Amino acid sequence: MQGCAGLREPTRSAVAFSAWDQASPYDAPTANARATCRTNPGLPGRRLPLTAKTLTYALDTLPAGALPLSVTASPATVGGQAALRVSLTDNIASHGVPSVDYIDMPTFVRIPTDFTTGTIEVEVLSRLTADAPEYARAFAGIAYHPTYLDPAGLKGTGNDASAHRFEAVYLRPMNGRKVSPLAPRDRRAAQYFAYPDWKFDRLREVYPEGRYEAGAAIGPDEWINLRVEVGITTLSVLVNGDPFLREIVAKSLPARGSEAHVNQAAWGGDVGRWVDIGTEAYFANLRLTPAD
Repeated sequence: MQGCAGLREPTRSAVAFSAWDQASPYDAPTANARATCRTNPGLPGRRLPLTAKTLTYALDTLPAGALPLSVTASPATVGGQAALRVSLTDNIASHGVPSVDYIDMPTFVRIPTDFTTGTIEVEVLSRLTADAPEYARAFAGIAYHPTYLDPAGLKGTGNDASAHRFEAVYLRPMNGRKVSPLAPRDRRAAQYFAYPDWKFDRLREVYPEGRYEAGAAIGPDEWINLRVEVGITTLSVLVNGDPFLREIVAKSLPARGSEAHVNQAAWGGDVGRWVDIGTEAYFANLRLTPAD
């Protein structure tokens, strides 16, 4: 294929998948992350074709340099699909304080990369834990543009060593139309937020029409394709290929050069696998395609 000289083809494996639908029948190469020119068939939704610039992580192991921030992460297999299992640490899940340790907080696996604008795409399956609180909705999604209070001192021990700012898009499968939730929950299956100033509750208060959340035909314990198209000032969210949040204005904009202040750091390039309280989540086939 033109533009792919020297790239090794991924190996094919026989894999059975559960439905939040079928995932890719291709394994990533042993390096775990690679630039690829191949379009992987079989994924839920209408995926963007991969380009020579697309960086792919199979997530069958913890990527090199990855760091869990207030979460645990380990390889797992769900219905034959190799994935990365992510959940809050036992201490936070059992003894954490809402809005201090969880609920739209920096609770994600940090994957070091250099993403600013373009497309982030991943397959995610989530379900409730046995001790999930009543308000849990199997929260799981993507964090991006993080900046850190002490990047050199990150140890993943808690939010005090975690992200200073970041944006995120996540799913609430227990609010998906497949489980027939009552209104207004049926309009709250996909959510954007920007930490720390624009969490879901403030967004809901300021924009009661639901500008930053939307319903979706999803449910728990199934594979879902989540895609976030990130621009400089706007973003769009697609679930299984269908657009749900279109060209919404981002609430965390970059500060560059002379515009940067002590309390307004420039965008970070890392990407994270994000979860919240009462959630056991699985992530597979992360793809990052930078904008041209």
